[in-house]
Amino acid sequence: MKTRFSSLVTLNKSTMDKSERVLQKANADLNSASVALELSYNSLKKINSPKSGRMTDFRAQRTLLDSQRIVIKHNQKWVAFCKSQVLQAKEQLKSDMIEHEKFKYLELEEIKKMIKKIKVEESKELDEVALITHSRNSKISKELK
Repeated sequence: MKTRFSSLVTLNKSTMDKSERVLQKANADLNSASVALELSYNSLKKINSPKSGRMTDFRAQRTLLDSQRIVIKHNQKWVAFCKSQVLQAKEQLKSDMIEHEKFKYLELEEIKKMIKKIKVEESKELDEVALITHSRNSKISKELK
């Protein structure tokens, strides 16, 4: 049955689906950021410090360590940003779901009212048919007497 809330329910359903897709993308981004952070930590562990050698080798090693630490800090910021995006997406999905449920409830109540109205009308029609039939039967019985 179509009600005045049907189009709103459909609209809210599509908004809720969109929010679910945004949350899935945010989770995928968070997973990518976590993997990148893990890889950058592993790369830092693989860097070996020279025990002896020329000063340029030590400086090159230090520059390599510094750049890897910068990559790690960048990836940490990326993970933090992705976590905040996931939280925002969850909140948006939650509010969209609540809004959708509200309008579904209103639509259901409207349908219940419509069904009740139809039942009352049918009951009136049946009563009218019963009265007509009863009056017809009483006329026929009077004529037969």
